[in-house]
Amino acid sequence: MNWDEFADYSKQIADWGAQYHKTLRDRPVRAQTKPGDIAAGVPDGPPQHPQNMDAILRDFEDIIMPGMTHWQHPRFFAYFPANAAPPSMLAEQLVNTVAAQCMLWQTSPAATELEGRMIDWMRQALGLADGYTGVIQDSASSATLSAVLTMRERATGFTGNREGLAGKGHLRIYCSDQVHSSIDRACWVAGIGQDNLVKIPTQGPRFAMDTDALATAIQSDIAAGHTPAGVIAITGGTGVGGCDDLAAVAKVAQKHDLYAHLDAAWAGSAMICPEFHAAFWEGVDAYDSIVFNPHKWLGAQFDCSIQFLRDATPQLDTLKIEPEYLKTSGQTVTNYSEWTIQLGRRFRALKLWFLIRAYGLEGLQSRIRNHVAWAEELCEEIRAKDGFEIVTDPILSLFSFRCPGDDATQQRLVDAINDDGRIYLTQGAFDGRKIIRVQVGQFDTTREDVMMVADVVQEVWEAMT
Repeated sequence: MNWDEFADYSKQIADWGAQYHKTLRDRPVRAQTKPGDIAAGVPDGPPQHPQNMDAILRDFEDIIMPGMTHWQHPRFFAYFPANAAPPSMLAEQLVNTVAAQCMLWQTSPAATELEGRMIDWMRQALGLADGYTGVIQDSASSATLSAVLTMRERATGFTGNREGLAGKGHLRIYCSDQVHSSIDRACWVAGIGQDNLVKIPTQGPRFAMDTDALATAIQSDIAAGHTPAGVIAITGGTGVGGCDDLAAVAKVAQKHDLYAHLDAAWAGSAMICPEFHAAFWEGVDAYDSIVFNPHKWLGAQFDCSIQFLRDATPQLDTLKIEPEYLKTSGQTVTNYSEWTIQLGRRFRALKLWFLIRAYGLEGLQSRIRNHVAWAEELCEEIRAKDGFEIVTDPILSLFSFRCPGDDATQQRLVDAINDDGRIYLTQGAFDGRKIIRVQVGQFDTTREDVMMVADVVQEVWEAMT
């Protein structure tokens, strides 16, 4: 392909993209294919000779698109969103075209310096204290793993990387029973082990970690000869939106000199709205590490996760490795690859720059406020349905419900809703029962889209019964 052809096909794809987004409401939200359908349309082996781009694009439309679940659909209410606002997409087109590997300052000074500035823009937007720095990670999973590795190294006097963990006893990490599975996986990968991840029970209307139980668990582990290494708190847990009392958890961590990490991957975006701080953000400045995902609720295209650090030194001491070929001669610069597990780095800051400038904080705030208000309104509509039960009330824009019947009936209803195609919901589990989750957060959703959930649930339920 020559560059004139590249330009022509780029225009075609841009036109296709605009039409795709304009007609998303006409498509079923979730892919309606069966396992193996897409693979059956792709030849078993690679072609020996070049193929025409027109044919490739036709096959994309005919073979690939039927198997895509449409995360940008305005009626995507499953999981958490992975939004992609148009300015963010444009930035990604530029990043893909320039195709820089931004591992060091010298390999792309603009990427490094814009990243530092965007992290500080977001620090200000979220109301974090002066002095927090940070790094853009690919996902919250990587940020959490970085924090857990830092906890491990700090608890072993920064000897684990060099000596291994043999003979260092049982390192213990503490969190609530509402944390995301990425916390478990981080403990696996860090060599700490599942059995040393201590999950503390939760209580209250926001399913907050019981800090008395946390303190007791730490003291018991110390008495048993174990080594407490860190505490992980959450704001906006994945299951039902669990939110810890951040100040109370941090107080326990500080008493025992433990590294404290906050997982605010979804709910952190809402903290650009100051009115949510008192309920969800009080005490945040006591945390050593904080992660939130602009690629969830804020509109930055996946992947884009910011890890804020109150003091970057412990994480640098954990992750920095500097062979001769990665050194920068004669300059005092930031190399963000030393802050992360990955050496190779994409230019993720550009989409944040485009996004924030294109909408301003006011534009982004208004979307989040609408989503919260619409979720509360929808919750009341479902609560009023005969036999339906609201299991967990809205925490920001996430709530859960059950229809009449047993757990199998909940799953039947979820499957029937998703097969219907007009909306997309997912099941979950809470307090030993299956639930149906609703999370409002797609970037272009409207009140009409949100309120359609109540109608679809009613129609599908009546058809089932």
